Amino acid sequence: MPSEKSRYEPAPPIPSYEEATAGDASSSRLPWPPSPSPSAADTRPDHETEAQSLLRHNRPLNLSRRTPAGYQPPHVETDDEGSDWSLEDDSDDNHVSEAAQVRREMQELEIEDPLSDSNASTSPWTKRISFSRFSLPRWKWRWRLPRMTVRLPRQSDNTNNDDNDDENGESNETRTRWRFPKLALSSRDVVLLIGRLLALTAVLGTVYLLFVSDLFANMSKRLNNQMYDPEAVREFLQLKIDSEQIRESLRHFTSYAHLAGTEGDYALAMDVHNSFVKNGFDQVAVDEYYVYLNYPQKNGRLIEIMSADGKKPIWSAILEENDVGGESAGHQTYAFHGHSMPGDVKGPLIYANYGSRKDFKRLADQGIDTKGAIALVRHHGTQQNVALKVKAAEMAGFVGCIVYSDPADNGFVKGEPAPKGRLMPSDGVERGSVSLSNWVIGDVLTPGWESKEGNPRMKLDQTKGLVHIPSLPIAWRDAQVLLQHIEGFGEQPPKGWRGGVPEVKWWTGNSSSPIVRLKNEQDDNEKQKIWNIYGKIDGIEQEEKSIIIGNHRDAWSFGATEPNSGTAIMLEVARVFGELAGKGWRPLRSIEFMSWDAEEYNMIGSTEFVEKNLEILQKQAFAYINLDGAISGQDFHAAGSPMFRKLVNKVLGRVFDPVANETLFTLWQDRKADLESLGSESDYVAFQDIAGTSSLDIRFDGKPHPRHSSYDNFQWMESIGDRDFVYHGLLGQVLALLIIELADRPVLPLDLGNYAFSLDRYYVDLWQWAEKKGIVGGENRKIKLDPIKEALNHVRKSITQFERWEPYWEQAVIAANGWEPAGLGLRRLDYNSRMAAFESDLLDLEIGGGIPNRTQFKHVIFGPQLWNEYKDPYFPAVRDVIETQDWPLAQAIIDKTAKIIDYAATALVAV
Repeated sequence: MPSEKSRYEPAPPIPSYEEATAGDASSSRLPWPPSPSPSAADTRPDHETEAQSLLRHNRPLNLSRRTPAGYQPPHVETDDEGSDWSLEDDSDDNHVSEAAQVRREMQELEIEDPLSDSNASTSPWTKRISFSRFSLPRWKWRWRLPRMTVRLPRQSDNTNNDDNDDENGESNETRTRWRFPKLALSSRDVVLLIGRLLALTAVLGTVYLLFVSDLFANMSKRLNNQMYDPEAVREFLQLKIDSEQIRESLRHFTSYAHLAGTEGDYALAMDVHNSFVKNGFDQVAVDEYYVYLNYPQKNGRLIEIMSADGKKPIWSAILEENDVGGESAGHQTYAFHGHSMPGDVKGPLIYANYGSRKDFKRLADQGIDTKGAIALVRHHGTQQNVALKVKAAEMAGFVGCIVYSDPADNGFVKGEPAPKGRLMPSDGVERGSVSLSNWVIGDVLTPGWESKEGNPRMKLDQTKGLVHIPSLPIAWRDAQVLLQHIEGFGEQPPKGWRGGVPEVKWWTGNSSSPIVRLKNEQDDNEKQKIWNIYGKIDGIEQEEKSIIIGNHRDAWSFGATEPNSGTAIMLEVARVFGELAGKGWRPLRSIEFMSWDAEEYNMIGSTEFVEKNLEILQKQAFAYINLDGAISGQDFHAAGSPMFRKLVNKVLGRVFDPVANETLFTLWQDRKADLESLGSESDYVAFQDIAGTSSLDIRFDGKPHPRHSSYDNFQWMESIGDRDFVYHGLLGQVLALLIIELADRPVLPLDLGNYAFSLDRYYVDLWQWAEKKGIVGGENRKIKLDPIKEALNHVRKSITQFERWEPYWEQAVIAANGWEPAGLGLRRLDYNSRMAAFESDLLDLEIGGGIPNRTQFKHVIFGPQLWNEYKDPYFPAVRDVIETQDWPLAQAIIDKTAKIIDYAATALVAV
């Protein structure tokens, strides 16, 4: 409890000016009254001494209010008065008028007059200046100084000595000393002068804060945020997504075939460009590249069974699908393989299941000679990548490869085929690319640099990205005849090799099988022009930082599911964001919509963009969201960097599925679904694995569809795929919410904690994989994975330390009533940049770095597998070198990977 001595005592009333300056006549002639003696000062209360010292007068008060002899009241010169700076005294009338003028001015400023008896006890600065006084019509502040009396230098007042010289014979005039003029200011003048100086300082300080510091930008940003409440923006985006608009866009984009680089592809490119312009985006651009593409010739493809002497065909495959596009669609695309090798070859037919290396090894183990033969393999299965099927056949000695869709994998065995169902019909052909995207991605003639006019290019026989045997895709109706003709040749395969083609007795075939001819003549264009289209909404806080949304436009045929369900959704979301921006809204970070070309061949358009802008993306791209085969079922799937787990969960909780009558998050939990790993089959590959941009791929999936065939058209989508376009609309909502969270949240909603947890899981998977090979642990240990484990421990600690700052920031902003100080804002921007940079810091950027022999891919955690033969594609470089059994090199790669991970952890929290 406070003592009595320390309790507060109110200060005495402040004296009037006359009271404060009262004294004898002689005191007015002194430069300043002397301070009282120490004994006198000690006899007065401290608060009385302090109150009087404010008036710079320490003598006892004279309460008689008598004006001292020779005293003249100070006055302030008005704008009306002349200012002759005279030494003559003013008349009494002038004193009265000037005193009244001072009081009027002080009343206008709402400063209480210290000369007023009624306010004698009130401090002249206790009353606030009303903001209503700042309206222009009432503003009467006059910027002028108080009137001052200037004492000019003059001779001595002793006139008796005017005519006499001094002892040294010097005249009085020469002894006159000139002194610097003194200003005679009263305390009231000083108060007014100080007040106006303070006001001027406040104005200049305000100007500095608004225009020199970043407060003005922060104010603009916050005004923008106040005008557009974040929750209202989210609701606007969700409500504005129009399924009918998506339907009409899909109808248009599937109305004719649009293979990459063709006239149809260019027409749709211009449609996307015009749509972005119509949306009112801040920037819209067309980006052209010159890349290697091949096109089928009408009569250039043949698959025939030859007579016994090998001279005449006894059967020819139909090859082409039934015409399902209609007259208005133009000619549907021929059945062929992108980036296939031309050739005309003959050889005995041998069936090799799914075409994996293990499948070809089994044939060799059975004593079946595959040299010079034609391979027949089926889609899907243990080797999903069609290019690696053909490559494995080439390595096994085959001279040609035929790939078909088996009904056991995607056909009548599983359900109703298209056009009445979801599965591949008997004439359906699954097209695809056979460029080795796991080895070389993008334009295979410019691996590692962009395919611009004038840049160097490889020759077709120099690249590692192409196979060297011809191949063709066929329907199962053609495969049925081929399988029937090898009955009795070779070995009867195991049950797992037997597909669903009816009326077939399964045999492998051998070197004595019937001879098959495979012919593939095509048009090769090593500099085919393609077109990427970009549209951008500029951010107001960090324009250089981007959230990128991408979808490829080209298709093997009509492409209702792949890719144009994603195209239609992206265009609708872009339209809604354009409408929002048209109302004056702007995100904190830039939003970029990108329509890629030539993805179906080898992810060319997106890869060339990444290679052209690699350094910028590594520093400025915060996230990439990919759409491809967006709608083929009703189950939501998301694959991506561990960064996105928390954000995906949050967004799914806001989107309601009217068919299931639940939120997408509830359905997600019921399926025990989680964020999946990215593969290597769409445009996210270059962003994630080359540029280190955290990437996410979203879709509604779960059921088969007539993939890459002419049956994947608008009629199928409207009748089977998504009849009411409900899931197109739902994915549009999900995409819009993901964008707004990433682009407009002050703190990036990325999940570094989940990244640390996932890295530990990836390490366990790597250890178990190596343990099965018998190369870690025990006496026969070949390598040590401990350096990676230690680096991951460092990552965990750094992320824990790093994530403590966000709660601190939130508390600071809340404490400031929602306002963020400029310095704190700069720290937040740095926090966001560090968070996003963690992914790009996991790149191996040394000269010649990356996955050995596949140096385009730089990420030490993620990347395409060499052969797609294990489930999880984590630590691809480490796995590659372990497969070579070069143990010194393997340990060097392990140590290097650990060093890069350790650096990422250090950079995250570096001061």
